[in-house]
Amino acid sequence: MTEEQLPPWLSRAAGPGQPDFTDTLGRTRILRRTMAGKVRKAAVLVLFAGDPAGDPAAPGGLPADAEVLLTQRASTMRQHRGQVAFPGGAVDPGDDGPVDTALREAWEETGLDRAGVVPVTTLPELFVPPSRFDVTPVVAYWHTPSEVRVMDRGETDRVVRVPMADLLDPANRFLVRSALGYRGPAFQVDGMLVWGLTGGILAGLMTSLGWESEWDRTDVRDLEQALAAVGMVL
Repeated sequence: MTEEQLPPWLSRAAGPGQPDFTDTLGRTRILRRTMAGKVRKAAVLVLFAGDPAGDPAAPGGLPADAEVLLTQRASTMRQHRGQVAFPGGAVDPGDDGPVDTALREAWEETGLDRAGVVPVTTLPELFVPPSRFDVTPVVAYWHTPSEVRVMDRGETDRVVRVPMADLLDPANRFLVRSALGYRGPAFQVDGMLVWGLTGGILAGLMTSLGWESEWDRTDVRDLEQALAAVGMVL
């Protein structure tokens, strides 16, 4: 599959009007300016599957079978335990840029066959204060989905292909806020709370690609309570 053959409902991510994460993740950019110490590089794979023809009648042409690949980190991990994330991780010395990092990490975490993936674009780096990572989101199309599974129980509890219809359902969308001042978009799907960096990237793409329906932006929930509702902890 060539770039010209990418599905129109996703290829627009590479054009003008890329997501602006200032509203959802801008606070982390401000924090970076005030934090001393080394910042590490990382990349995550924002991998979408679905009928390449799309659905002209749907918002943004998104097909009914569209999915995104997510993982849930092991509850025993020191950082980000139990959190829902895109496959990804730190750059290794032998990696050939963020796309290579994202694909390698996805293979290590889920067994993904990278031959079935076509990169669409890389989004601007986003800083994650708890882990001190500059993270590059790599948006990609899964034209030939392969079997995926948990490869290391010490790192990952779940590997899930989440229907975009569930994430876009207004009943599953709200905002979360924490006592420390964090405020951002969240999604409650398949017994998981998707928030933070992952939730912000998804929300930004949904808006910029015209996929979303109207949802209640006045629904703001306490982060710890929202996590507890799905058996997760902060």
